[in-house]
Amino acid sequence: MKAVIYNQKGEKTKESIILPNEIFNVEMNSDLLWQVAVSQAANRRRIIANTKDRSEVRGGGRKPWRQKGTGRARHGSIRSPIWRHGGVTFGPNTDTIFKKNIAKKMRRKALFMALTAKAIKELLIVLDDLKIEKPKTKLMNDILEKLPGKGSTRLVLLPQKDEAIIKATRNIPKTGIELAKNINVLDLLSFKYLVLPKDSIKIIKETFSKKE
Repeated sequence: MKAVIYNQKGEKTKESIILPNEIFNVEMNSDLLWQVAVSQAANRRRIIANTKDRSEVRGGGRKPWRQKGTGRARHGSIRSPIWRHGGVTFGPNTDTIFKKNIAKKMRRKALFMALTAKAIKELLIVLDDLKIEKPKTKLMNDILEKLPGKGSTRLVLLPQKDEAIIKATRNIPKTGIELAKNINVLDLLSFKYLVLPKDSIKIIKETFSKKE
């Protein structure tokens, strides 16, 4: 599969790049793609909610009234879950584990499926190079606005760490930035367009392709 190469002015160059078939021409399996995306979302989940059960709530060390003779129902603690200000039964807590394990081969195959979908739907924008002189948001935004997909969400994949580009991109709305070696299915599905210098394709191939 071939892809057109753009320059930073948003113009199509005379060059084109042949995308590796083992990465950008993979048979789709929506069930596997969904399974990997859900697992990665679960692994990113931060456990914030935390309730206390009756053993953790302060107070309630004394029996509120005697067992018999009062005419009232028997109770052993004012911190029982049926009391106001009592403990919570089956409430969320920080002991909950949402992490899901997915085999490495499954993650890799799902990643290739997501990349294939971007290429087939022409949502893959390959640049001949990506450089800016200063870490200015305006400079990076001007480049992205000239490329296809204006107004849509975009993910920029860098072949290597570039502080100037990272600082210039992180304040642009609807735009994410990541290193090519760290890409995953959830990030690809979260953005419509994928913008990457042609060197990033080489990094993806070296990082995720099977080693014979």
